[in-house]
Amino acid sequence: MGGCFYEKPQKSTHTHTHTHTQIVLAGLILSIFNLGAYANDGLAVAIQNAKNACSGISDSMSDLKRRAGINTAITGVGTVTAGVALGTGIAKSGVDAEQQALIDKLIAEAEQTPIEKLEIVDREKFERDIMDAIEQASQKSADEQKIAELEQKSKTLGNIRTGTLAGTAVLDTAGTIIAANNRVDDDLQTKIDNCVKSVKNLSNEEIRARTENTATDAELATANKIITNCRDWEFVDLSPINKRATGAAVSSGAGAALAVIGAITSASANSDSVRHGDENKEKNLNTASNVLAGGATLGSGAATVFNATQISAIKKAADMADKCEGALK
Repeated sequence: MGGCFYEKPQKSTHTHTHTHTQIVLAGLILSIFNLGAYANDGLAVAIQNAKNACSGISDSMSDLKRRAGINTAITGVGTVTAGVALGTGIAKSGVDAEQQALIDKLIAEAEQTPIEKLEIVDREKFERDIMDAIEQASQKSADEQKIAELEQKSKTLGNIRTGTLAGTAVLDTAGTIIAANNRVDDDLQTKIDNCVKSVKNLSNEEIRARTENTATDAELATANKIITNCRDWEFVDLSPINKRATGAAVSSGAGAALAVIGAITSASANSDSVRHGDENKEKNLNTASNVLAGGATLGSGAATVFNATQISAIKKAADMADKCEGALK
């Protein structure tokens, strides 16, 4: 009885090799697709990062420019009021000098030797003497009236000087506060630094995407537009903005301090106790008030110049910000 022999069929070597080749090719294709997708995502993410980092800087620069403009107006008015105080003080000195001259004249006349008693010997001479006496009395009355008018005018001018100095003090104090805060702070500087870094990264991603041909024309165009319009942030010098803010704060602060002291001095000089008391004290206080008014004028004027030039410095950065953010839309 013969045995039944079964032989297991062998797999074709050719078929196995073909299948393995297909798997390898599929893996390579998937890898290529994955690489392309990764590269595209890299450029797209870099574009979005640049948009996020560089957005909002224009608004911050506009706020800086707006506040610098307001402060220029404030310290400009402060300069005018301080100048008015100085001019008024100088005019007051002239009025005071005129008044004192009349007072000295009346005192001198009062101290003259009295005229000898009139004797009615020559009637014509007697009549002339009477008329002279009447004329002198009339002149004295006119001088006294003029002195009273000058007194009132002097007091009014003194009040104006005090008021305008007080106004200068308020305006310059406000200017000092605005200038001290109208600067590129750490938050804004960090935002600009991050914008610069994101644009550099976008530039690198754009070069890689072009080299590997893994981005669409639209993505490349967007990236190039952002790079072209935002890369100059790296070369914008922001230090003049803060330097001029410091200069304005110091100048307006000095103007405010001088104006405060000047207003107090002026009020004291114009008080009744001083006006009708020590003549030298009144004169010295008036002189000091005028000097302080002059100092306040210079301080306010310098602050106005710093604020005006700060606008120019901010405008350069603001133009850069507008140019950059225009490319992000």
